Amino acid sequence: MVHNVVFPTERALVVGGGIGGLATAMSLKRSGLPVRVVEQAPEFGEIGAGLQLGPNATRILDSWGLMDKVRKVGVEPRRLVLRDAVNGQELAALDLQGDFLERYGSPYVVIHRTDLHAILLEACREAGVELSTGTRIASVVQHDHGTVAESDDGRTFPADVTFGADGLRSALRDELVGDSVIPSGFVAYRGTVPIDQVPDEQGLDDVVCWVAPNAHVVQYRLRAGSVLNVVATFRSPGFDRGEPEYGTPGELEAVFGDCHPRVREAVSHVGTQRRWPLFDREPADFWGEGRVVLTGDAAHPMLQYLAQGCCQALEDARTLEVLLADRGAGPVDWPQLVRRFTETRVPRTAEVQRRARFFGEICHAAGATRSLRNALLAHADDLSEYTDWLYAGTVADRVAPSRPLSLT
Repeated sequence: MVHNVVFPTERALVVGGGIGGLATAMSLKRSGLPVRVVEQAPEFGEIGAGLQLGPNATRILDSWGLMDKVRKVGVEPRRLVLRDAVNGQELAALDLQGDFLERYGSPYVVIHRTDLHAILLEACREAGVELSTGTRIASVVQHDHGTVAESDDGRTFPADVTFGADGLRSALRDELVGDSVIPSGFVAYRGTVPIDQVPDEQGLDDVVCWVAPNAHVVQYRLRAGSVLNVVATFRSPGFDRGEPEYGTPGELEAVFGDCHPRVREAVSHVGTQRRWPLFDREPADFWGEGRVVLTGDAAHPMLQYLAQGCCQALEDARTLEVLLADRGAGPVDWPQLVRRFTETRVPRTAEVQRRARFFGEICHAAGATRSLRNALLAHADDLSEYTDWLYAGTVADRVAPSRPLSLT
């Protein structure tokens, strides 16, 4: 029990130093608040491979003055392409240049996860965010005027508000929401290969998603075009049999064995040393209470089929910035701001979570459903009706908060 705590003025604590946590810290610091980020790992860093940043995310990075750095290490693909992984047929394509840029006001960029994390980490350091590693938060206690987070080695971190950005398996979510992660039964294998080692360069300027029954492969360039990123995802027969170690390399090979030669060649580039079982959670009705609130994957973990996990974390951060700008002079009423934040973001992120699941079902269609999907997509000329809801303006795009914020 912590007694006689003196709460710092307007100090915010962010638990978790991944992309979502750093973005949250960035938005708070830009709002003029002292911020401390605590990360349980011994050093800041990210694992994984590529990220896709839609215009809803790049507009935010641009507002923070980071797009030049993002463009330098990222790639702006020519198209998003959906192909049938069995016969190689192009099913649908979205041009990411020209009208797309004019329509959404910002580019579509693919970037290595570690590169974006490094950009945000540098920006936080330059802005004066306090950064602490080797700190695992065991509990957070609320008081009338603040919060006290306690690490598992007994250190305490008083603050006026605590943001839980501690990912899919968030300990803070366990306390606030009390739900469980949901295994999808799908497993991903990831890999990168130098572009000069890819024999067939056709379509490498695009983001290509090869869709197969209960499986898909995504490929696109990273790191200024120097490497090809490949992700192979499939529903594991072992999972359906109840095996604890499901999704083996043998299953990977078998699932894609009858696919188009270009798909089999792409799958040959993924590493088999590590598998990534895919999980999400049901959308929650709330992520915050009083002075404790979740952001990013802790708040709305989603399957990757719309490439929006990172993008929605950035929207969270930018929305906080807009709400803080709206508050006017004087100290922050954190319970009220937490309420407004969750009321604004819960409906939006719940829609993305649900649609991500649905798009996964479309990608993985089999039998007659696959044939119907292919036939319908062949007649889809204007794909903007499927993208406006995701990429067009949201609360997070407001630049000059001079009018009351609508929560509808």
